[in-house]
Amino acid sequence: MIELLLLEHDEADKPLQFVPLILIAAGVAAIIWELARPGPASLSTLAVVMVLYVLSSFVGFLAHFYGSAEFVLDLNPDASTLEILEKALHAKAPPLLAPGMMMQLGLLGLAYVYSDTSYRARAVRLLKAVRIPLPKE
Repeated sequence: MIELLLLEHDEADKPLQFVPLILIAAGVAAIIWELARPGPASLSTLAVVMVLYVLSSFVGFLAHFYGSAEFVLDLNPDASTLEILEKALHAKAPPLLAPGMMMQLGLLGLAYVYSDTSYRARAVRLLKAVRIPLPKE
């Protein structure tokens, strides 16, 4: 989070830049809650926040790609699609794969959530209650 603030990832005219900052704060709050008072509510909250981390990584990837492509087009309006794609993939700013860190953190958090046996049991009961077929063990 500090790195994003130092990189000025909080421009007021680009509200999408606030998403990772808000999610990181929510993730820290959910982790503190889970560590201080573990229970079904804190674990479910952590799971929701971690799913949002994973989803935000896809949105961030697209936002970074479009930002890079826009910059390439500003420099060279006659650039071909392939040239735009190549330059956007190799751009240093915004770094195209930086949002992948949110996915890694989200998957790590989900691994923690699903390692809890009581959470898994509740999830299985819920899936059975709504008649979603489960794989055979």
